[in-house]
Amino acid sequence: MSPSPSAQTQAQQQDPDWIVRLGGRLFAWRTSLSLPIALALLTIPSRVPPWTLVWPGVVLIAAGELVRLWAVRQIGVISRTRSDRLGPLVSTGPFGIVRNPLYTGNIALWTGFCFSADLPWLVPPVVLFFGFVYHAIVRWEEELLESQLGEAYRAYAARVPRWIPSGNSSPSQTESGGRFSWRDTVFSERGTLIAIAAGYVLLWVKRAL
Repeated sequence: MSPSPSAQTQAQQQDPDWIVRLGGRLFAWRTSLSLPIALALLTIPSRVPPWTLVWPGVVLIAAGELVRLWAVRQIGVISRTRSDRLGPLVSTGPFGIVRNPLYTGNIALWTGFCFSADLPWLVPPVVLFFGFVYHAIVRWEEELLESQLGEAYRAYAARVPRWIPSGNSSPSQTESGGRFSWRDTVFSERGTLIAIAAGYVLLWVKRAL
């Protein structure tokens, strides 16, 4: 459940925490922040034989995208919105395990591309970079969500961990069904799916040059 950039000023003024203020700024640029990482993957030469690590990368990317698809099926197109409409609190599917499955899936995607690009040494800095960026964004989102949803969100946050599963989720919180059809889910997620395909095409071009 991602709040819109139009609410940034209010959230930043209410909380003096610098990480929350930074998160509000990073939220508006969260897509562009990945461009330097993508450029590095496509331009830095590898000392590993071509495609040596492609399959570990494929597995990580597939896992990350499956998590994203599962999450999008629960939350729907609201995951892409930039309006003030938050929608209902979603605690089913992966949102019953961790509060931020979409960002977790993103980190898995970028880690997978590091392996598929035969640049495993990039994994630690990439994970640290996105870990910091998403932590700041999440802190800002949580301030806004709590201010708008109140006790319902506080109870959810107390029950479901932010990043690392606790093992305390119940079947009702992790139900397999979704509120949206798989067709609508894939359509909503088409941008990420196209980006993954384009990433592998560009890596192939890099190797072919």
